[in-house]
Amino acid sequence: MSTLTKILIVLLTLSSIFLCGIVVTYVANADNYRQKYDNLKDERDSLDKKVQDYTKQVNEALEQKKQVENKLSSEITSLKAEKGELQTNFDNAEREKAALLQKVNSWTSITKDFYQTTDKQGQLLKNTLEELNKVQTEQISQRKELNETTAALVEKMAIIETLQAENKRIQEEKTELQNRLDKFLQPIGKTAAAAVPVTPREEAARPATTEARDIALQGLVTAVDLKNSMATISIGTADGVKEGMRFHVTRGNEFLCDILIIDADTKEAVGALELVQQQPNVGDTVSTNL
Repeated sequence: MSTLTKILIVLLTLSSIFLCGIVVTYVANADNYRQKYDNLKDERDSLDKKVQDYTKQVNEALEQKKQVENKLSSEITSLKAEKGELQTNFDNAEREKAALLQKVNSWTSITKDFYQTTDKQGQLLKNTLEELNKVQTEQISQRKELNETTAALVEKMAIIETLQAENKRIQEEKTELQNRLDKFLQPIGKTAAAAVPVTPREEAARPATTEARDIALQGLVTAVDLKNSMATISIGTADGVKEGMRFHVTRGNEFLCDILIIDADTKEAVGALELVQQQPNVGDTVSTNL
């Protein structure tokens, strides 16, 4: 092999090594640029997201600011109206004050004239002023009493309206119960006796005698619904209870009320409270006969 050939082989080898180095450097740099590009892209996306978040926050802040401005504008308008009303009251007070000052000045002039004339007239003026103060004090006291009386009257009127509404509700419930009673008694050829008020009379209440005493049933009160004036007893159709029967509720020897049966099950029955002298409790005795 000639020397020139060897030199060419060496040069070719060096060129190959150089090219390989250049390729490796390019590939390494290309990877670095790709990573930098990805990093810059991630940073840009993160910045875009932050910009969107900040923009959203700014918009929300602007919306809140707008709401606050609207609220403040409304309050300012209200305060302006209140200010105008207060200014009117202040002007009226100023006019009253001026009139009173004029009266005071007039009374002062008269007082001086009377004082210069005689001590007796000065004393009379002093007594008059004291009487005026007394009258003003009495007026203040009377105004206070009037305000208290007005407040009490308003309260009593509210109580009267409440009582009237309650009375109306009770009358409606009474009418409904009377209709139910008539409905239950009509099939057996009986009618309910007219309701007799028990509040005005002090004597012991007596249960109504409209229910026939065909059988003697006895049980206990198992549940009470005072809101709807209803009660449940411990005996039912298996014991002979029927719709339309009337049970008398007692506690010892004391009569409490009546229960008019409106629905009966096998083991228990439900009825409406009537002729209530005292509120029944669970455990009280119920019976068809006293």
